[in-house]
Amino acid sequence: MINDASFLRSLSALSFLVVAGTASGALTIQRLRCESLVDPLGIDAVQPRLSWALASSGRNQRQTAYRILVASSARALARNEGDLWDSGKVASDETLNLPYAGRPLRSGQGAFWKLRAWDGGGEPSAWSRPATFEMGLLSPSDWGAKWIGLSTDVSAKPAPMLRRAFSIGSPIRRARAYVCGLGYYELRLNGKKVGDRVLDPGYTQFDQRTLYATYDVTNALRKGGNAIGVTLGNGWYNVQPLATWHFDSAPWRAAPKLLLRLEIETDDGRTQTIVSDGGWKAATGPIVENSLYVGETYDARLERAGWDRPGYDDRAWAPAIVMAAPKATMAAQAMPPIRVTKTLKPIRVTEPKPGVFVVDFGQNFAGIPRLRISGPAGTTVSMRCGERLAKDGTVDQADIDKYMTKTTPRQAFQTDRYTLKGGGKETYEPRFTYQGFQYVEVTGAKDELTVENVEGLVVHTDVARTGEFACSNPLLEKILDSARWAYLSNLESIFTDCPHREKNGWTGDAQLASEGGLLGYDSVTVYRKWLDDVADAQKPGPNLALIVPTPGWGKGEGSFAPAWDVAYIEIPWNVYLYTGDKSLLEKRYAGFTTYLDWLATQGKDLIIEGILGDWCPWKTETPVELTSTAYLFHDAVLVSKAATVLGKPAEARKYADLAERVRKAFNAKFFDPKTGLYANGSQTAQSAALYFDLAEPKDRPAVLKALLDNVARCDDHIDAGILGSKYLLNVLTAEGHTDVAYRVASQKTLPSWGWWIEQGATTMWEQWNGTDSRNHIMFGEIAAWFYKALAGINPDPAAPGFKHVLIAPHPTGDLTRARASHESAYGLVESGWSREEGVFRLSVTIPANTTATVTLPASRTAAIAEGGRAVAPKDRTDDHATVEIGSGRYTFVVRDARGK
Repeated sequence: MINDASFLRSLSALSFLVVAGTASGALTIQRLRCESLVDPLGIDAVQPRLSWALASSGRNQRQTAYRILVASSARALARNEGDLWDSGKVASDETLNLPYAGRPLRSGQGAFWKLRAWDGGGEPSAWSRPATFEMGLLSPSDWGAKWIGLSTDVSAKPAPMLRRAFSIGSPIRRARAYVCGLGYYELRLNGKKVGDRVLDPGYTQFDQRTLYATYDVTNALRKGGNAIGVTLGNGWYNVQPLATWHFDSAPWRAAPKLLLRLEIETDDGRTQTIVSDGGWKAATGPIVENSLYVGETYDARLERAGWDRPGYDDRAWAPAIVMAAPKATMAAQAMPPIRVTKTLKPIRVTEPKPGVFVVDFGQNFAGIPRLRISGPAGTTVSMRCGERLAKDGTVDQADIDKYMTKTTPRQAFQTDRYTLKGGGKETYEPRFTYQGFQYVEVTGAKDELTVENVEGLVVHTDVARTGEFACSNPLLEKILDSARWAYLSNLESIFTDCPHREKNGWTGDAQLASEGGLLGYDSVTVYRKWLDDVADAQKPGPNLALIVPTPGWGKGEGSFAPAWDVAYIEIPWNVYLYTGDKSLLEKRYAGFTTYLDWLATQGKDLIIEGILGDWCPWKTETPVELTSTAYLFHDAVLVSKAATVLGKPAEARKYADLAERVRKAFNAKFFDPKTGLYANGSQTAQSAALYFDLAEPKDRPAVLKALLDNVARCDDHIDAGILGSKYLLNVLTAEGHTDVAYRVASQKTLPSWGWWIEQGATTMWEQWNGTDSRNHIMFGEIAAWFYKALAGINPDPAAPGFKHVLIAPHPTGDLTRARASHESAYGLVESGWSREEGVFRLSVTIPANTTATVTLPASRTAAIAEGGRAVAPKDRTDDHATVEIGSGRYTFVVRDARGK
């Protein structure tokens, strides 16, 4: 949200007439979730949290009570029998994250649940649709399986293939497969891939935590003979190439391995279990090399036809070897998996050199190429992926492979190789790698390549889209689209910086993009998982790692960076703010204080140096100690707020006192009251002092004026790096200068987001001038600003998760309309406005069981109406007015509108 305390105080101080009527419209129950997931399979929360949203066709509807039923069967639930839990009628308006409080749940326990709610008039709703959840394996002993593989040699290149044949004597009633394959795996049953996951399991700090998935395989099995086949990939577990970040020496590194349990219940009441053990068979096959950096090499001549089917002759295969178990906690993967979410067609194919074809998808993205080709057996076709072209029209990887260690022979980078088996049209797509690219350079094809030969498979963690934004300025819509592509390209079970060169979980990038990510996508479960990784990487000491997960790189003495480390505290706070879920604050609070108490000792007189400040500025660099110290202050403020939320008043005071001491030290060190400048007066320095509320109230006008003067000298352009790019737009908006922020945001010349678009960008870039990576999310805060400022959708910190909504649109510049929506945990929030000939119209949707404050651009004499009836506010300012409303749909009309 717009992070300015004075702005929020001004909203709450204004009191306007409530636009309301009597509650009407029956409640309906929507958006049933368990642990923020839809009908999750295989969770390990012993008291799963249940949530729902409410809808009503009328206004001011609220929940006054609820009743939850949880049953062990769909039939019992249909009879309204909660044999696992019947909450009874509970007087409450709560709908989010209510813990299950019934009979203890066992491993594999299936549960069916529904609820009804009572409205403000005491009338009950109809029962909701049934929803489900199912427990995973709650104890290590429940697996009954052993880790197996082909070899313990971490340098072995071919991907291991493991199989097991078995027979089932009766028709199958229910079957579940629990699987963890490190680093990646593909599960197959009876000749077909199971599910649509790719690059599974999610990447973790493997020496601390590994994840497993649960599959419903009931329909994949049959009475009689069956076979399981699993292929293993290296992933991040066994990084073989050499690169800057030293994943080849990660403490967890080991050869690929599998842990699997298959439970089968048959119609005759029997249970059959198949587990990974020494009775499996192992071999290699067509994947002769696989790496996240190098790519994949596949020789179709080595395919083993029928290897994943019953009846296959595996007598020549070696026995699988039992391998040492990872020294890590096993946890359920309670977030959406990585999937292929879209298939892109090329927009053109060129041939810059004879036999060298370059496929252009017109979009930079993370994924893999799919090749359809025919030719003689033994023909090898290479697909070299990149995001820009050299002058000769071939793919240029110079800006993205420079951190790969130079070896002899040179390591390949982002290159997939396919050797044909011959005999007709063949299709190949890599299994255990992904790349960041717009272009694919194809060599080795015997025939001319066309747009029909290659497709681009978009790959990322499959989070649902929850936010939409549109406006009358097409440039802003293109900037938002580029931010969306960058966010998803860098969402691969962790939050990465780029999908090609590094694929690393830089904490700074993650924190800067978190508000946009939470507004645009249902990403809360991924943040929960990744913050487990951050906490795991913190062990054993108090300091945090710069990249998470980390093999140790970026966590040594002196390598701390407060502007990056803040992700550990700010993201849980943003999750609380945008979703109402305080579990991350509860779970990570001890880690917050451990880190913060340590950080406060790392400087002299509370002035912190560290490394990494306003990364990638345009011209003016801001002292790192200024931004580092600002984040010490911000950390203390957030931890104090978290302590308040968690009912720890003494600690809230302790960290509020620390914040005040840091404020005094910050101003004494960096502020010149004669000039109104902080340090060198950069846009980042000035806006940081205002954004974090570090500037003393008496000094704020001078600090703001110096900032505005700086922007004016830059001809309304940004002159900041990734930190300042977040502060600047939000501060200008909060301080009543959205017109200036809008001019900065809509520039088309260097440096600007619009200049990137003018150069053909389809994602966010790393540098304002376009050098280095062209798929980074770290400048992506502008996406959140579109929602927060232009459309005006903000959560209220006093009632988080959009329990109370702050609607404060900012019509400005040449914009004639803007509209945004956000599917919050409570339901759909919408704000859309237009203006024409002095008339401002605002349409607002507020979910049932919530309320809102609507701030309208209106002069003191402006006429305000809603639904054709006049609204008579009690108080006004010169340029805006606020209205308190309940849930429902509203249309406000302001004549003689004012505002920036």
